[in-house]
Amino acid sequence: MDALSDEHKFKLKGTGAVSFHLGCDWFRDDGDNLCYAPHQYIEKVMDNYLHLFGKRPHNAHSPIVQGDHPELDTSELLDDAGIQIYQFLIGSLQWAIQIGRFDIATAVMTLSRFRACPRQGHLDRVKRVIGCLSKFKHGVIGIHTDKPDYSNIPKKEFDWFCTCYAGAHETIPEDCPTPRGNSVVTTTYVDANLFHDMISGRSVTGILHLLNMTPVD
Repeated sequence: MDALSDEHKFKLKGTGAVSFHLGCDWFRDDGDNLCYAPHQYIEKVMDNYLHLFGKRPHNAHSPIVQGDHPELDTSELLDDAGIQIYQFLIGSLQWAIQIGRFDIATAVMTLSRFRACPRQGHLDRVKRVIGCLSKFKHGVIGIHTDKPDYSNIPKKEFDWFCTCYAGAHETIPEDCPTPRGNSVVTTTYVDANLFHDMISGRSVTGILHLLNMTPVD
């Protein structure tokens, strides 16, 4: 950076430690671990809520009620103005997920399918999701580079002989670049809610990816 500014006379900005990027706050905790959380963005969502409805959202302990089925809702359909508000709030929540609030992903995904023709009950559910963000607005993703210890998990050996993969071999390119940096362990957690939709019978699958001990997607 010194060469860019001193020799080539580039005017640089934002060259220090990152503190805010794309609506997400970056900081270090008491243990000097790098963390990120959309604190300022959530406050902006709360301000928009106050502007739309004239009051702050009620705190909620969870983004959605257990066993709730919004596809069975028969409340009044929203008018054009209500539809725009619904779509605006869904979009705001989708971005909150992208910058770290994975805990509301299932609820927002379920409610986003009603964006074209939402009902009052769907809007009330979106308000609950925002109320959950309000109550747990200090949630943080900590970046931990330590590798997880899976030594106590038994390794399963699979017999692929009677499958279409029998005799298959992995083809590794001979011109791969030399790896740089430290290796990482990828972990994926998967779960499914079978027959999530009472009308169509469709299921919902949730997937959480981690690099070492940090959730990333």
